[in-house]
Parts: sequence; C-alpha cells; structure tokens
Amino acid sequence: MRAKVEEILDQVRPALQADGGNVELVDVSEDGIVSVRLTGACGSCPMSTMTLKMGIERTLMANLPEVKEVVQVR
Repeated sequence: MRAKVEEILDQVRPALQADGGNVELVDVSEDGIVSVRLTGACGSCPMSTMTLKMGIERTLMANLPEVKEVVQVR
C-alpha cells in the first residue's frame, strides 16, 4: 500500500511545490493511518491543516479506500 500512497502523493505534489512546499511520506500503518510531513512553505503555513485534511487526505481516501486517516508528524 505504501507504493500506492506514494503514487497518489506524486499527483498532489505539483500543487504543493507551486507554493514552495512539499509532502514527505513518513509511514503507512496496517490500520490505514498515513503519516506525512509537510515541508518547505507548507510546514509553517497557517493553512497546513486544511491542506492536509481537505487536499491530501481527501485525495488519498478517494483513491485508496483502505486509507482511514492522514496525520501530520513533525
């Protein structure tokens, strides 16, 4: 499942990179929790929670039903 998550993150990255940020996959747990680290401008952006939940999490869950949640680690 990790490879599938990376493929989908690759689809999200251009939008993040356009704003000077990026997303790094940290872990995919067996119970469907995806841990990511927002880097660059996204790491310190006040809207990073919205980016995480409304952008990254929504995209992953729409494409991979086994993903239950996306959490940010620092």
